[in-house]
Amino acid sequence: MTDAIEFSAPSPLDVDLAALPKISLHDHLDGGLRPATILELAGQIGHELPVDTADSLAEWFAESANSGTLERYLETFDHTIAVMQSADSLRRVAREFVEDLVEDGVVYAEIRWAPEQHTAGGLSLDEAVEAVQTGLQEGVEGAEEAGTPIRVGQLITAMRQNERSMEIAELAVRHRENGAVGFDIAGPEAGFPPSRFTDAFTWLATQQFPATVHAGESDGIASIQDALVNGRALRLGHGVRIADDITVEFNAEDENGEQVGEDHALVELGTTADWVRDRGIALEVCPSSNLQTGAVASYGGTVSTHPIDMLAQLGFRVTVNPDNRLMSGVSLTDELYLLAEVFNYSLEELLDFQLNAAEAAFLPLEEREALAELLVESWGDAISGDADGEGPVRLEAIDDDE
Repeated sequence: MTDAIEFSAPSPLDVDLAALPKISLHDHLDGGLRPATILELAGQIGHELPVDTADSLAEWFAESANSGTLERYLETFDHTIAVMQSADSLRRVAREFVEDLVEDGVVYAEIRWAPEQHTAGGLSLDEAVEAVQTGLQEGVEGAEEAGTPIRVGQLITAMRQNERSMEIAELAVRHRENGAVGFDIAGPEAGFPPSRFTDAFTWLATQQFPATVHAGESDGIASIQDALVNGRALRLGHGVRIADDITVEFNAEDENGEQVGEDHALVELGTTADWVRDRGIALEVCPSSNLQTGAVASYGGTVSTHPIDMLAQLGFRVTVNPDNRLMSGVSLTDELYLLAEVFNYSLEELLDFQLNAAEAAFLPLEEREALAELLVESWGDAISGDADGEGPVRLEAIDDDE
């Protein structure tokens, strides 16, 4: 009998992860502009920027975003939103966003943004949504022509500090046949709970229109509970503070009175954590952003103490996302490399994050299954070392016409 040959999959750090298909579920349009585009658009409208070169502007955004608070982080958006007040600028930013997603190896993305913040130049809410959709479609068509198909959807977002949630919910549903795939609320979390918008979320449920809710970022378990109950959230934007409802006890004794080994711990999930995990409610985790906004400060405030690893090990449906590519200075590929380096993740474990995202995408079941098959095929080639260097299999399997 011949001895079995042991196979060792390559480390993610030795693989071109940008070439593998990925899914991004938490990607802000106004947080992903190119610095050069901001400079050009600002010059056209006379908007004053803090610096005057693309490189220095990128550095300014990164430094400003590293304040440690969500409120200070959000102030950086004053400049990006200022240059996104016309149909032409929205269309350009959306098109370039898709181009950058393709460069990152993303094959399916849900791009969130708040139309109510883009009407200062005279656009109506519907005109703003249409302009963004035009730009997204231009990017998709360009990617198709280049042989790198991608699919994108809009997550129409209401600002939680305002009183326009029903108006924005109705806007989202009006455009469900023209690119809108879901609804979200964003902005300052503490003090502006989803319960303020219960009527809007209830109406969306009657329309069978899905919602993801920013919760568990700068606020704790009560915010997550509110998102689940009043927000009817199918996913949690960030959601990392679900770890507040998890108790980890080291050097504890088990039920037989035996001491748990030093490398192990007793873990107890609270009621909310149990609910989120057992029902597969996806967490849209954004590691670098979470560090910058202070969302994980209570856990140590470093990548190595970020609760993402614990949550993944405990079976939560964790997805990995860039949040704001400009402010955090990251791509989805960057985030995966970071996690692989810090937590020693394998390619299989990184694939699990992608499969979680496929399962949680606001797509019909058949299209989510096709997306998962695409991921398994391409990542499987990388894991087995059979990748041919010609790039990943792409999105023909979930074409809209199928």
